[in-house]
Amino acid sequence: MLDHCSISHRGGVVLWSRSFTPEASHVASSAASPVNSLIREALIEGRTAEQKYEKDGYAIKWTFFNDLELIFVVAYQRILQLTYVDDLLTAMKTLFIKLFEPFLATFVASLHAMSTGKSTPSSQNGNTSWNFAKAFDGWDGVFDKLLKSFEDKAAQERKSRFRPQARPNQVEPESLSDDDSTAPTESPDVTQDEQQIARNVQALKNRLRVRGGRHGGRVVSPADSGTGGPVSENESSKRKTKTKTQRKWGDEVPTESDMASLDFSLDKPDCRHEWTSLVDSASLGNRTKEGLYEVKDWDFGSKGDVSAIAQALNQEAAQRSTSSLGALGSLFARLTGSKVLTEQDLQPVLEGMKQHLMKKNVAKEIADKICEGVGEGLVGKKVGGFQSKAPFSDCPTSLLSRQSATSNTVRSALSASLTRILTPKTSTDLLLSIRTKLSSPSQRRVPYTITFVGVNGVGKSTNLSKVCFWLIQNNLRVLIAACDTFRSGAVEQLRVHVRNLSMLGVDGATGSKGRVELFEKGYGKDAAAIAKEAIAHAKENGYDVVLIDTAGRMQDNEPLMRALAKLVTVNSPDKIIFVGEALVGNEAVDQLTKFDRALRDFSSASSGKSRGIDGMLVTKWDTVDDKVGAALSMTYVTGQPIIFVGCGQTYTDLRQLRVDSVVQAILSD
Repeated sequence: MLDHCSISHRGGVVLWSRSFTPEASHVASSAASPVNSLIREALIEGRTAEQKYEKDGYAIKWTFFNDLELIFVVAYQRILQLTYVDDLLTAMKTLFIKLFEPFLATFVASLHAMSTGKSTPSSQNGNTSWNFAKAFDGWDGVFDKLLKSFEDKAAQERKSRFRPQARPNQVEPESLSDDDSTAPTESPDVTQDEQQIARNVQALKNRLRVRGGRHGGRVVSPADSGTGGPVSENESSKRKTKTKTQRKWGDEVPTESDMASLDFSLDKPDCRHEWTSLVDSASLGNRTKEGLYEVKDWDFGSKGDVSAIAQALNQEAAQRSTSSLGALGSLFARLTGSKVLTEQDLQPVLEGMKQHLMKKNVAKEIADKICEGVGEGLVGKKVGGFQSKAPFSDCPTSLLSRQSATSNTVRSALSASLTRILTPKTSTDLLLSIRTKLSSPSQRRVPYTITFVGVNGVGKSTNLSKVCFWLIQNNLRVLIAACDTFRSGAVEQLRVHVRNLSMLGVDGATGSKGRVELFEKGYGKDAAAIAKEAIAHAKENGYDVVLIDTAGRMQDNEPLMRALAKLVTVNSPDKIIFVGEALVGNEAVDQLTKFDRALRDFSSASSGKSRGIDGMLVTKWDTVDDKVGAALSMTYVTGQPIIFVGCGQTYTDLRQLRVDSVVQAILSD
């Protein structure tokens, strides 16, 4: 049974709606309506290629009629398996357009006239001049008959599915043989009682124990016992070389150079020159007028200034182009003779677009959805808007004009879709969030906590130290919590970073040792408890920010994901940042999807409050050139922004991304 059904214009005007229960009617009229959530989180962001949208126990499906800019939406309980919803939407769209197309065309034309300021004074009253109840009189009856027909058909299918099938009459055997020789024979040694089996197992254990006692309490293989044949000289030499190499001390009195080489103390006076190699002066950020330190924006260079779609404007490039997007202009040029774009017309163009996105390292699943979304926005559009004013002829000038208009339309459609996906829904100003919390009026100052999560080997600890350097430059005191209690050397790695950062100071000055410290409890401990103690320690000692380093884990490891969700639930960090590589393609979708889902499921099960990924930090960004598809894939999966990208080995190699720069890099050939 359906809960809600509506027909609306893309401009936000609801033409017709129907709620089937009082509760659904109340939900539909509230701000938390699933239809409103669909518009905010799917349609506006360009996520229209999904099969359906789920929110608060509701499943929502929709379809478009682009020529009149209409959206048909159906919502129902997610637990119900309604197989006729897709057919119902198609039938609704066909009948509604067939019955009311003249009125709808006039209505849409008036909306466009009002938006461009060309409406007449008599039509400037807005929605008050349109009586939708009178215009769509009779549609309720048509919809009821249509819905009843689909529900009856679905009921018949369910009955036929559960109706017992008639079985053919089985032929009775003529006679059963009384001959004992035809009976199955059983081996007498197949079945043994449990006591006999227990006696056999005990006897085997005693035999192995006696055999092991002869060789010093362990089972010795023939090779170890010397009975496996003679051992060659090569094998004996290999065994001898496996011994640990000892440090050579010598018999003489050590010289000053020997003593210096053996000095591994931390406070060597001659190691100050090493700190300069940890900071790249060319990659240092900028100071604002307010004195805030901001990291630089990532510059893709001049490679992405000319897009492949723009290259199609060149007549020779349009004829000889071999690139995936370079052929889009010529593909669309063949569509200028049609009246309305159809799916069959757009299929080769969208296929070329998908191949180009995959070459840019976009995950295949994400590339498919983006191309489907762009195609849905172009199907049904009048080609007259693509044609030039020149008459249709075979002259090169007219053909080039049509190709130019078509290429610009394709470029704008794809660029608009990518921009909607990459534009963050929340603020990416992390420094503003930190200062807002620290300046909030409260009896006791609470530090801002950030948790870094991700798979193994992506650079969580290294980029955590880069973020710490950025915070120190903004005069914030930072406490690093070593919650990776599994990987050998994880605590020592953070200790080295803390030592380096304390020596670097603010703007290259020294003596800022108290601005960053490490909180660690060793290995093998509970990470959630260590993070909780670190936050308490930060409260007592006046730290501004707590950076929580976690152990890397694969997204399919359920016990480790539960442990991570426990850390998040117990400590409630202000930000959960996923650290991922820019080199991954399809794996980015799997990693982020499972990390976000595991955190939400396990945290909501234990505390009732769901927490997911709040942002991403993409590492190794300097290794992919303009193949920045991983950023698009990550943003599409979670809907969360990319806060920073790591691009080097020094503490200053941290950058911010601009949406227009990423879109330009993806569109470049």
